[in-house]
Amino acid sequence: MRLPNLGTPADLEKMTLDQLRPGQTGRITTVTGGPALVQRLYELGLLEGTELELIGRAPLGDPLEIRCGSARLSLRKSDAAGISVCPLG
Repeated sequence: MRLPNLGTPADLEKMTLDQLRPGQTGRITTVTGGPALVQRLYELGLLEGTELELIGRAPLGDPLEIRCGSARLSLRKSDAAGISVCPLG
């Protein structure tokens, strides 16, 4: 039996916040987007190195609800796509 090629461990770690599954946690590696968006995400506590959890998605998939520290935030899927994460669980 042959296993599917999942890529290297480095490839597996390259994902964005919108790709996490509900209940999965990750650590932010980079935040990208327009200057105003990045500033706003930083103000909300979404900094590189911060751990977060995807709580769930709205019925149509947008927005996403995340837990960052003790705060719960809702983000547009397009904004979450600019946040690179390293999955933790």
